[in-house]
Amino acid sequence: MSTAKSNFGDTIRQRRLMSGLTTRQLSIKSGVSSSHLHRVERGERFPSAGILRKLAPALGISESELFTMAGFLSPQPSGGSEDLAAVPSRRLDPYVASVLSQESPEIQRTVLTIISTLKFLAKNID
Repeated sequence: MSTAKSNFGDTIRQRRLMSGLTTRQLSIKSGVSSSHLHRVERGERFPSAGILRKLAPALGISESELFTMAGFLSPQPSGGSEDLAAVPSRRLDPYVASVLSQESPEIQRTVLTIISTLKFLAKNID
C-alpha cells in the first residue's frame, strides 16, 4: 500500500470523524458508496477528482482544499481556502472537469499541474 494513499485515506477518515459522520452517513451525504469510502480510508484506493468533488461539501471543506490535500493542486501561498468554482483564476472548465473525472488520478494530477503551470506562466509573462 502506498504511503501517499494511506496518508490521504487517514486524512479523509479524520475529516469524517471531525464532522461527526459515520462512513454510511458520509456515503449518503456525498453519493459515494460506503465500500469505496472504506477502501479510500484504508489507502486501497485513491479517489478521482469526481469523487473528491462529491466528498468536499459532505465533509464541510472547499473543493480546492480537498484537491490540494490530494495533491491535485499546489498549495496557494495566500493561505485562502476558496472554492474552485468561486475563484476565476483557479476555476476548472466544466468540460475539462468531466473529461478528467474519467481518467486515472495520476493523469488528473499531471493535467492539473500542466494547466496550473500554464496559467502561472501566462499570468507572469507580462
